[in-house]
Amino acid sequence: MTHISIIGTGLMGQAIAGVVAKGGTTVELFDTRDTTKQVSGDIVVLAVPYPAVAEILTQRSDQFAGKVVVDITNPLNFETFDSLTVPADSSATAEIAAALPQSRILKAFNTTFAGTLAAGTVGTVPTTVLIAGDDADAKSLLAGVVTAGGLRAIDAGSLARARELEAVGFLQLTLAASEKVSWTGGFAVIP
Repeated sequence: MTHISIIGTGLMGQAIAGVVAKGGTTVELFDTRDTTKQVSGDIVVLAVPYPAVAEILTQRSDQFAGKVVVDITNPLNFETFDSLTVPADSSATAEIAAALPQSRILKAFNTTFAGTLAAGTVGTVPTTVLIAGDDADAKSLLAGVVTAGGLRAIDAGSLARARELEAVGFLQLTLAASEKVSWTGGFAVIP
């Protein structure tokens, strides 16, 4: 059975944990300040703001070797709320992949809000988790966990697609912050 470790106990970490548990997968949540507990999950979800990733990688990168690491971040400039903080030809996920060469890196959950993950719907449409990565087995494993939890999963392509997923996440966040869409709404995918 798959076991998931989620680093980050905020709204997204809790919502992902709820989906995972609903599907029967075991899950453990890690507070980012507690560095004494060892990550034991087959899948590790980085459910933290992008600026926190560098410190987590410094503290725990050896614990991520051989694991599927899921980046949910949107590298948004939170001071200006008007741009991403990674180069236009890269992504936060690409930077994480470069820092963790012994891990299988995926981008997922960044185009959904915690409310839509917890509810399982965006309006009346089932919540869809878009997954990008270069390892087909890792994507399949995460997609299985997501669908077991009652959500849809779509393979969004290679890890290079993380850049586009971050742009979609950025757009959705800025629309919600300017109250043009609800934090309990967002984009829905209709297959």
